[in-house]
Order: sequence, then structure tokens, then C-alpha cells
Amino acid sequence: MSDSFNIGENITNIFEKLESFLKTKTVVGEPMQVGEIILVPFIDFTFGLGTSGGNGIEQKSNQGSGGGACSGGRISPTAVLVIRGDQVELLPIEKSGGLEKLIDMVPEIVNKVKDQKCSEE
Repeated sequence: MSDSFNIGENITNIFEKLESFLKTKTVVGEPMQVGEIILVPFIDFTFGLGTSGGNGIEQKSNQGSGGGACSGGRISPTAVLVIRGDQVELLPIEKSGGLEKLIDMVPEIVNKVKDQKCSEE
């Protein structure tokens, strides 16, 4: 196989790039402060990788090679950590109830933000 189509080198490069991307921040998101409440998202990252390569014979040059690689990924929220003063609650998103609970908290969060803005003015 030709040097310009080195599958092993390409795979190594792909995994190095993925390794630099897959840091703690991709599993635990940036905390967001809304009034007195801190929300920390938890994220699930799934990826797959496929490669192929081969040699063959081309009519003109009696040699040939080829290769390819592909990858795919999915990022989805799995839970939200809610911190209110001394209270800490983990709300799962995948199971039924967690997202609904979070949505039910939105009016309370909005009211707290409004109250905080009014007190600052």
C-alpha cells in the first residue's frame, strides 16, 4: 500500500483527535447558574469507528491501493444535577419523570431570576 494511504497512521490520527475531544467537559457539562440554583448537565457520548483498506491491480499501472475510514457519534443529555443551597438533586432525563420534573421547575427558576433582577435595580 502506498505511503500516502497509510490506514494505520490515519486510524492513529483519528483516535488522537477523539482523545483530545473526549475530556471531562463532554461528560459533565458547564455549570449554569440561574438565580440561586446551579444546573449541571450530564452528557452521554457514544461513537463508532470503521476502517477498510486493500490492494488491487489497476489496468494501467498494474498496482493500486485504497482505504477509507469513517466515524459517527451521538451526544445526548442523560441527567441534570440541580443544586439549591444545601439541597442537591440528580434528575435523570432518559427515564420518564426527570424531564417533566425539570420542566416543572422552570417557573420557579424564572421567578427567582426576576426577583434577583428586581432586587439589583
